[in-house]
Amino acid sequence: MTATGRPAATGSLPGRLAIEPRGPLSGRIRVPGSKSLTNRALLAAALASGESLLAGPLDSDDTRVMRDCLRQLGARIDDSSAEGWRVAGTGGALRVPDRALFVGNSGTTARFLTAAATHAPGPVVLDGTPRMRERPVGDLVDALTGLGARVTVLGRGGCPPVRVEGGGLAGGRTEIDASRSSQFVSAVLLAAPLARDDVEIELRAGVLVSRPYVDLTLACMRSFGAECEWSPGGRALRVRGSTGYRAARYAVEGDASAATYPMAAAAIAGGRVRVEGVPGDSLQPDIRFAEVLERMGCGVVRGPDYLEVTGPSGPLRPVDADLNEFPDAALTLAVVAAFASGRCRIRNVANLRIKETDRLAALETELRRLGARARALEDSLEVEPGPLHGAEVETYDDHRMAMSFALAGLRIPGVVIRDPGCVSKTWPDYFAALERLAG
Repeated sequence: MTATGRPAATGSLPGRLAIEPRGPLSGRIRVPGSKSLTNRALLAAALASGESLLAGPLDSDDTRVMRDCLRQLGARIDDSSAEGWRVAGTGGALRVPDRALFVGNSGTTARFLTAAATHAPGPVVLDGTPRMRERPVGDLVDALTGLGARVTVLGRGGCPPVRVEGGGLAGGRTEIDASRSSQFVSAVLLAAPLARDDVEIELRAGVLVSRPYVDLTLACMRSFGAECEWSPGGRALRVRGSTGYRAARYAVEGDASAATYPMAAAAIAGGRVRVEGVPGDSLQPDIRFAEVLERMGCGVVRGPDYLEVTGPSGPLRPVDADLNEFPDAALTLAVVAAFASGRCRIRNVANLRIKETDRLAALETELRRLGARARALEDSLEVEPGPLHGAEVETYDDHRMAMSFALAGLRIPGVVIRDPGCVSKTWPDYFAALERLAG
């Protein structure tokens, strides 16, 4: 990979990065800790009584803003030890920060802390980047209001900034519209063990996008002593109130979302890649990306701490895939689809339009820029192969756009990634890791 252009505003990467095509790959790569698990565990540890140790956490933009905000709320976090991060919890006794909490463009931080801030003794304001001010939070606010919270959306269109009055959650029953984001449900769940009474969360119309992420939240909460479960029938969730959290030693798995990129690298460039740090039976939903690659003709071996992907013996087969339960992998799959032997369809991913950017629109634009035929619909994306060629790819300050489209450069000469530093959101040394794998 060759650096070109001016220095980047974020990190040490340049403003433009050329990706060099490589032959069949052969190597191992260890992915960083899971962002989803790191931010869930950070919040549970900060609300717990006693000192917790998080082993193998992710150090990235999203987890840094979560740490900074939790420190302002009273948690003491020591991230200097090689053993892991030590979190001295507040026991639920949060403090009122002296300024607005800046959540950046981290959806988990914004949503989780909106719910957690209800337990502060006074008002807390949360704000973020211009893009965060376009990401809706109204469905979460409605659900918290149903549990006795006082929350006001200060931004336009039901988006941040948000003001949370504090004083605690009464508990009881609430309904939530989870058709756009499972993070709303996870946010209420994470705050619920500190509610005065038990909490029941009913899913409106029984609909929940990215359901496995809620299961991930429940598993993390139980690791810190919370009592939580699905109701019979799976249309509601129940949490025991007034129990809080207990300190724990928590091992953060490797990030399955990050693992999709080296897996896809083997599919695109050929060869064999072993991705270490992610158990083959992980609860993280993006682990199922390996199943999609198998359908496209790749070989997959699952181990206790790894996944190994071998590129196909012939052309990649086209696939029709429902990615509702792991939509982040849609970006990786979209780039792989450009190298398939026929039309691919990625379905049931409408919530990609309210992520770091409108990802469906961005994928359509950038795939066409490389010569593929792509069409974004309301909740899906169709990709057909075309005469692919090099181009400068716009990343929209979206880490997943940068990491996904860099993979195309392993096969196509002349692919240049603009603003590669945006990968610091979840994998700061991604391009160095990709270079080692390709080299």
